[in-house]
Amino acid sequence: MPIKDYSMPMDVNDIMECIPHRYPFLLIDRILEVTPNERIVAIKNISYSDPYLQGHFPGNPLVPGVLLVEGMAQASAVLGHLSTENGLKTCYLTEINSSRFRKPVVPGDRLRIELSVLRKRLPFFWFDAQAYVDTEVVAEVKFSALMKQNDS
Repeated sequence: MPIKDYSMPMDVNDIMECIPHRYPFLLIDRILEVTPNERIVAIKNISYSDPYLQGHFPGNPLVPGVLLVEGMAQASAVLGHLSTENGLKTCYLTEINSSRFRKPVVPGDRLRIELSVLRKRLPFFWFDAQAYVDTEVVAEVKFSALMKQNDS
């Protein structure tokens, strides 16, 4: 049961109540769906003004794969927060089991992250995530994370 009853969709202010990330490193803009302990769907609108695109790559900007994974990890942190009564606040990526990057993600794309819990043994969660642009899979990742109440 989540600590707060968020209505869907969740905006960036709701997301920032769940995780500590802030601009320029907050890599999800909206949450469309959540089923606590099971699934989350998040959105990131890719814009020329995203700071990492200034140098990756000038004249041919594309989102680095590592930032696609980070966006998925941030979505998992929101899911972890909304899946526990006390609202987990700290999420550490512990392992990436597999990853595939199928197509470049560029300014103007609307990235849709769909993430499912494979298993959970607190404080650890295991996830399966896919990122889409339109209906096409652009990235797939299986990873685990350690989630806890705070940094202590």
